[in-house]
Amino acid sequence: MLGNPMNIPPVSIAAAKAALIEQYANPTLRRRASMLWGTRGVGKSSIVRQVADHFEVPLVDLRLTTIEPVDIRGAIYADDTLAKTVWFPPEFLPSPEQPNGILFLDELTAADQRLQISAYSLILDRRVGHYRLPDGWQVIAAGNASYHGAVCHDMGTALADRMFHFNVQTVIDAFLAHALAMDFAPEILAYLKIRPDKLDDTQSQLANDHLIGASPRGWEDISNVLKSGLSENAKRVFVQGRIGAANAAEFFGVLREIQAGADVMRLLASRPGEETAALLPTTLDGLYGMVYGLLAACSDATSLGRALEIVAQFPDIASDVPLPIRESQTLAMELMLQRALEQGLEATVLDSPAYQDYVKQRHRDD
Repeated sequence: MLGNPMNIPPVSIAAAKAALIEQYANPTLRRRASMLWGTRGVGKSSIVRQVADHFEVPLVDLRLTTIEPVDIRGAIYADDTLAKTVWFPPEFLPSPEQPNGILFLDELTAADQRLQISAYSLILDRRVGHYRLPDGWQVIAAGNASYHGAVCHDMGTALADRMFHFNVQTVIDAFLAHALAMDFAPEILAYLKIRPDKLDDTQSQLANDHLIGASPRGWEDISNVLKSGLSENAKRVFVQGRIGAANAAEFFGVLREIQAGADVMRLLASRPGEETAALLPTTLDGLYGMVYGLLAACSDATSLGRALEIVAQFPDIASDVPLPIRESQTLAMELMLQRALEQGLEATVLDSPAYQDYVKQRHRDD
């Protein structure tokens, strides 16, 4: 594959997951393999696991770059009764006693071409040697194309014609929702809300011939670094080593503004009114840092109720530069309501005078 041959529109990782769930639910469509194309760290393997968990079925995850061709084909032995050599299928392939499930062939395009021949047999014919994949199993493959900057082998049109293809790309809103659910460090969410282009800079990385760059998987690692007990110097070393020096320099610059702009614990302890207004951040970085910091701090009804009062005072922010006050307030209110629903605290939000005033104001603005 030369250049960018994907003549299909990109889909978000959430949309790909939803489509795979519907495909698995249809017995006819389930028998046709699907291929997930996407850059590293976009979440391809993660959604396959989620689809298997959704249906509570087994998942056989084969990382094709870590096995040999014989591992799929199986071992050959001599059958004296038949006077023939016979293949023993590998134990990891689904048996007839497992009628339903998902066979995931990860890193398909990076695998040795001899191994791909065996993998293609499973995709094309749902069999390899004398082994036959049970009818209820779905085959999902994943890999990178050459323009993703990964080591890969070309896929022929004959194979491509036997699969559904998904051009998976990360959408920032979907990633932020995932990051919230996975309890990422709030600084990561604030930074990517401001700089969504830094979620995945593969193209810039390739253009500059850099080995290290930012990716969705990388930001998960950075979140773990920030939440660790490492020293500040060690954190900087690890962040640089995960997303590159230039990205790290910009991230730490924004991080300093976020940390200086909003002390969430002081805000929660402050009195409503002038005392709260004096602590509100006056920069864009600090504003979104406060939004996600408050959300992370909403662990019970008391902290949630106080956070709503703080959000209601966003119009009191006195800044020398224009800020998206209404947009950030709407974001905060929606996220806090969502968090409340997850924690069974929706009454705290709906009964809050601050939230009720916000809703009335929204109606007047509309």
